[in-house]
Amino acid sequence: MFEILKNKLKKAIKSISEKIEKKEEEKPKKTFEGIKEKIVKVITEKQLSEEDIEPILNDFEKDLIEADVAYEVAEKIKEDLKKNLVGKAIKRGKEKEVVFEALKQSLLEILTVPEVDLIKLAENKKPFVILFLGFNGSGKTTTLAKIGKWLVDSGYSCVFAAADTFRAASIEQLEEHGKKLGIRVIKQKYGADPAAVVYDAIEYAKANGIDFVLADTAGRAHTNKNLLDQMKKIIRVNKPGMKILVLDSLTGNDILYQCKFFDEALNVDALIFTKVDVNEKGGNIISSSYILKKPILFLCTGQNYENLEKYDPNKVLNAILS
Repeated sequence: MFEILKNKLKKAIKSISEKIEKKEEEKPKKTFEGIKEKIVKVITEKQLSEEDIEPILNDFEKDLIEADVAYEVAEKIKEDLKKNLVGKAIKRGKEKEVVFEALKQSLLEILTVPEVDLIKLAENKKPFVILFLGFNGSGKTTTLAKIGKWLVDSGYSCVFAAADTFRAASIEQLEEHGKKLGIRVIKQKYGADPAAVVYDAIEYAKANGIDFVLADTAGRAHTNKNLLDQMKKIIRVNKPGMKILVLDSLTGNDILYQCKFFDEALNVDALIFTKVDVNEKGGNIISSSYILKKPILFLCTGQNYENLEKYDPNKVLNAILS
């Protein structure tokens, strides 16, 4: 996981550390100084100038972009490193440690997003309606089923709303998940109004004391404005408590377009990333965190219902820097 990004970061740490060590070797040794403290400082500490580090950071920025980190995010990381390293006295033997900590601090700031607790949100609103959004192929329907399993395992009841009445076999796919999990699926025919399907699911949940309604939606294509209008109507009519954008972490830099598009059109509340276990680059998770600054609820790490991990910025950071 994140192997490409991990290797790019290792390369940067090594390059900057070697530059600091080389600078010390090139410095003329001063064995006679009038003040003892000055001698100690010269021998044990060295400083980097902006000229020393700029070429290395420029290469590092290119490496980050190659690992699917957006340009503006790579620029931020570069500037963070420059701010934390230029002019700083670094003790001999501590070069890698100092560079590593500077990089860790920058990444953790980006990965730390607002937290949200689905269970607490739902305490004062029953049923609590969650709308799942995302482009075709993002793993939206399977992710919805995983959340359903997680809720049931946590002691809550839920119902699925098959509001993707556009894509062929979408209703059958959700029904198959419902059958495996023992969760009721509310549906209508293909071509039906998806807002009406969600409304029916909410009414069913109210009548049966069900805690959560999880609503699937059509995976909008770039050119299909009608599907976007349908989602706006679902929101207007049913007023979901949370709108979750499901993102395929393998998408590349197009993931930023998806983030901005859905957030500007529908005001996304939170994110879930899929296929994280096979993501070698990892940069788009960093980029999405920085661009949207929205809560990240879960990371999907496989096809099984249990392959759902609560998002932890420190855990992601450790995976990147390990």
